[in-house]
Amino acid sequence: MLHQPLLCGSRAATTAHSTLFASSLSGGINASRTSFAGNSFSGHFGLKLNTQASGSKSNSTGGVFNEGRNSGKLRTSNAHGARSTEGVTEEEALQVIESRPSWKTFPGQAFPLGVSEVDNGINFAIFSQHATAVTLCLVPPESGSMDALDGGMIELALDPHLNKTGDVWHICIECFSQNKQDLPRSNVLYGYRIDGPQDWGKGHRFDSNIVLVDPYAKLIEGRRYFGDISMKLFKFLGTYDFDSLPFDWGENCKLPNIPEKDLVIYEMNVRAFTSDESSGLENNIRGSYLGVIEKIPHLLELGINAVELLPVFEFDEMEFQRRPNPRDHMINTWGYSTINFFSPMSRYASAGGGPVNASREFKLMVKALHSAGIEVILDVVYNHTNEADDPNPYTTSFRGIDNKVYYMLDNDGQLLNYSGCGNTLNCNHPVVMELILDSLRHWVTEYHVDGFRFDLASVLCRGTDGSPLNAPPLIRAIAKDAVLSRCKIIAEPWDCGGLYLVGSFPNWDRWAEWNGKYRDDLRKFFKGDAGMKGSFATRVAGSSDLYKVNNRRPYHSINFVIAHDGFTLYDLVSYNCKHNEANGEGGMDGSNDNFSWNCGFEGETDDASIKALRSRQMKNFHLALMISQGTPMMLMGDEYGHTRYGNNNSYGHDSSINNFLWDQLDARKNDHFRFFSKVIEYRHAHKVFSHENFLSKTDITWHEHNWDNYESKFLAFTLHDNSGGDIYLAFNAHDFFVEVMLPTPPTKRSWFRVVDTNLVSPDDFNLDGLPCKGNTYNIAPYSSILLEAKFSLENPPLTIVQ
Repeated sequence: MLHQPLLCGSRAATTAHSTLFASSLSGGINASRTSFAGNSFSGHFGLKLNTQASGSKSNSTGGVFNEGRNSGKLRTSNAHGARSTEGVTEEEALQVIESRPSWKTFPGQAFPLGVSEVDNGINFAIFSQHATAVTLCLVPPESGSMDALDGGMIELALDPHLNKTGDVWHICIECFSQNKQDLPRSNVLYGYRIDGPQDWGKGHRFDSNIVLVDPYAKLIEGRRYFGDISMKLFKFLGTYDFDSLPFDWGENCKLPNIPEKDLVIYEMNVRAFTSDESSGLENNIRGSYLGVIEKIPHLLELGINAVELLPVFEFDEMEFQRRPNPRDHMINTWGYSTINFFSPMSRYASAGGGPVNASREFKLMVKALHSAGIEVILDVVYNHTNEADDPNPYTTSFRGIDNKVYYMLDNDGQLLNYSGCGNTLNCNHPVVMELILDSLRHWVTEYHVDGFRFDLASVLCRGTDGSPLNAPPLIRAIAKDAVLSRCKIIAEPWDCGGLYLVGSFPNWDRWAEWNGKYRDDLRKFFKGDAGMKGSFATRVAGSSDLYKVNNRRPYHSINFVIAHDGFTLYDLVSYNCKHNEANGEGGMDGSNDNFSWNCGFEGETDDASIKALRSRQMKNFHLALMISQGTPMMLMGDEYGHTRYGNNNSYGHDSSINNFLWDQLDARKNDHFRFFSKVIEYRHAHKVFSHENFLSKTDITWHEHNWDNYESKFLAFTLHDNSGGDIYLAFNAHDFFVEVMLPTPPTKRSWFRVVDTNLVSPDDFNLDGLPCKGNTYNIAPYSSILLEAKFSLENPPLTIVQ
């Protein structure tokens, strides 16, 4: 029987997540008026004006069509620059177009997919193996002679004889003449209507009434402001920008290139980091990419050197509100519901700036983080999309383009669900695999990101029928890809179908893993479970039982106690049970196995002894995490003790439950935060905690002769330093004092106490260390110590005279 993970991916595995999704409204895209990049347009997204886009004849509206196939140079759509923008306004009724511009078109070319600029125009290309009809839909900006169109949608029906190569449909539209009615090089919205077989039992879900988002769109236009309830039914279309200048990364742009063994990862949510009023930022940049830049000094003070951003691909935060359901009061603030894999989340732009600004500001954020020596790792969701399940479908892109290709199906043509979210992306299909690789390369080349954490990565190890693969083509391709060779690649090695691969994820000696066993074993040890001492020792020593295979290293273990899903660190020591009533599911969602201990009282209390014990426990967890071999990861907010009041599945709360509370950080700056930042600083300064290889007998001495004592909850060991600066650590999970005999320190050195979690700040951490008196130490219940062997005044270091 497969071991079930404590926390399944980024949503609750115990609940059919598909109930979150509402059925799409009939008639496809809603009509809306939006101010777009400084030019207003009307999105009349239900309109049909089909024009055969092929041949060399004029049509009734004066368009000239040329059969000459374009073979010129191309430039793929980059998203550079910014321009002034305004917010989305109210929806309008559909209007009928009486005329359209005279555009010269060409058959176009099949590659690259998406929108690209070629010598004589703009090329559009989209894959659909099973489509019988494809129509390109365009919404030009309202300007000049285009005013007569009032921004209406123009539709060009592609001729399969001229506008199709293999399974790729394509067309090129001229845009470089002096004619003002040429297709603009920016500010244009576009999508596709696609028709095909109507055989549900064979997996087809075509609906030509819906205008679909291009999977290769580099920018997505939708509502402009996060969580705008008045625009909850607003739809999404692709857009492009060939007018802006390339982003200036700087002449001496250098990537941090931090070795994996030296990383300290900080998992964070872009919006939640600065959304709260206590951030002190102006309203227009709170919750934005620019907001992150403003708070880089905090990250530096904390000491982390890598941020792992919760999903920043375009997603629909209003997905729970498409129809009445128990969760229609919530807003998806985590972002695990991708609309498009190439476009940055547009509503993380400042001041409702839209997709072009979002792209530029994301790059500004990456550039600023890199300048501060901080790497950027993206949490990416390639296991499913936002398009829900078959009972409550929400068609925005892949489902309507070619459901049978993009999703895993059973023998009856129904969606398989290994993601817990209603659908599973068909990751190892050649076309989908190339889509994912193209997406990853785009984020590396266009946005300079440093790595990726793959949500529910075991899904990526399944074949097209859902069965596990020993050598998944996609996993291998990511590991071997030249563009991705410099990137950190991290798997969440389980899925919601029970494929638990911690320690056995196909890796090609490159993939790191979220070590779920590390999380579970440390939680059990510190809450006082019997029989956990050996497992605890194995985890802090680098989990060689899992990763000492072939050329894998300790740093392939991403060690964590807390992540975005589940309890915060404060809640882990304050709640025995989850408290998810606010989620609307009657407490049925979220994990029931949290391995937590409330220290004697459930939830908030004024009892000073319980509060002190909780403080010790949080310090114990943090110290153990930072002295463990492997790559440590901590959660945003744990540095001040953030609470979600026992909610262990808080994905749908755009509020203080998830937001970083800067006033609480200020209140804990001199005690809790000080300890956390000092321990991280200490890790960076002492390489004994970040070995390149697994520990040998010369690297560590275990002060234990009775490993089989089931009742023992105490562990002590010494990490040896080549220069003699050994470090002694002891962890006491008993409810009584343990007096230990200290080992003999290296020659001419003495033991100095750096950490004792039983002491209050500032005595809990002393970088210089206080000399230990005698050869014993009495370790308090539920506490930890760290001693360093240093030269004392009586035994100063030798001075060599030349």
